[in-house]
Amino acid sequence: MRILDRALITFDRLVPPAAAHAHCDLPCGVYDPAQARIEAESVKAIQEKYNASDDPVFRQRAIQIKEERADLVKHHLWVLWTDYFKPEHLEKFPQLHELFWKATKSAGESKKTTDTEVGQRLLDEIAEITKIFWETKKG
Repeated sequence: MRILDRALITFDRLVPPAAAHAHCDLPCGVYDPAQARIEAESVKAIQEKYNASDDPVFRQRAIQIKEERADLVKHHLWVLWTDYFKPEHLEKFPQLHELFWKATKSAGESKKTTDTEVGQRLLDEIAEITKIFWETKKG
């Protein structure tokens, strides 16, 4: 074992890690469903462009980008659901759980299809989440 490795192991035993306490990952106010909406708009636009093209190279690239954007939609939705919304929000808006479940499922389905109706459904679900989000910001 190298001397540096031994020193670090010894240091770890002598100095306990400091505890950190935080209300959220970043100061409140940085959350916004617009991030999910923008990515969902990209998903739907790509679905439209895919369907309007007969170029196989373009279509292959469109599928790849659409799948990446759909993953980003899921990411942004889950950040909102797990980091922003609190139990008191769920009490006031009991449909939140099902709404997030549907929206993330629609994002997953958007990865698998070029059907613009799926992309529009995803946008509609995000619009409902957005409405609730801004209601929670009023209080």
